[in-house]
Amino acid sequence: MVAYIIRRVIFSIIVLFFASIVIFGLVRLSGDPLAQLRQNPQISQSDIRRLTHIYGLDQPAYVQYGLWIKGILTQGSLGTSFLQQESVNAIIGRRVWPTVLLMGSSLVVTVLIAVPFGVYAAVRKYSLTDKVTTFFSFVGFSLPSFFLGLMLQLVLGIYLTELAGRRIFFTSGMSSPNAGGFVDLLQHLALPVVSLAVVSIASYSRFQRSSMLDVLSEDYIRTARAKGLRLRSVYFKHALRNALIPVVTLVALDIAYSFGGAVITETIFAWPGIGFLLYDSLGKGDYNVARAILLIIAVLVVFFNLIVEVAYALLDPRVSYE
Repeated sequence: MVAYIIRRVIFSIIVLFFASIVIFGLVRLSGDPLAQLRQNPQISQSDIRRLTHIYGLDQPAYVQYGLWIKGILTQGSLGTSFLQQESVNAIIGRRVWPTVLLMGSSLVVTVLIAVPFGVYAAVRKYSLTDKVTTFFSFVGFSLPSFFLGLMLQLVLGIYLTELAGRRIFFTSGMSSPNAGGFVDLLQHLALPVVSLAVVSIASYSRFQRSSMLDVLSEDYIRTARAKGLRLRSVYFKHALRNALIPVVTLVALDIAYSFGGAVITETIFAWPGIGFLLYDSLGKGDYNVARAILLIIAVLVVFFNLIVEVAYALLDPRVSYE
């Protein structure tokens, strides 16, 4: 196992090296990072030339890439925002907690609902519950996240407010200007969490059902039943552990992608997280911020892929990397 992990770490470093080149190149091709400053009449051409030199934009692409990577590896610096004139580390740091809160809440809700539904649908295959679960899963798959978010804003954010005569759910932001506290946070958090969880529950529950059905058809499950073990013990002690492997993969990768946030959902609900920051940075040409976010997502995806493979061996004794 140790030798395998070392090989995977070396391979991951190579993957991240090429990923950083692709990210740097694509973001660089997206336009002039000083375009908005050039349009500002209060900024002179001499100031533009000075900023161009300070940020190294007058250097060849390979030199700019080298300076960017050197700053990350030697100083842990992700650069400076072109527009905000502030450290990218500080800008991203302020957005981490809102994204962790939103994505963490969505993930917890998804797992708590999807896993039991998937297991029950597999155990009661072709029952009414299984058919209903399958129907709603396909509905969840079919709903675009932006459409679901807008419908939630319209129905629960506007119509329900008019019907109840008071605000129950907020449609944007993380807190009210003149309010605060836990209840206010929940009122802002509810709609984006539901918007994210509905689609994820549909995916997780189908994966869990399919995996559980595969495991229930294995010989060792039939042997456990033949020995007279209680069905609860067969399902949860023997079958569920191996059936969780695909869900573990989904959870681990979702954790990695969650740092980037659900860009569409955070944008629709104006949630001040990493996803909204990425969208805003690309739209305004603040490419150092966008480049840093994309690189961090790549690092997390590679890291959690390694975690998943190690988790496989822990969940399923048949998996060996020796």
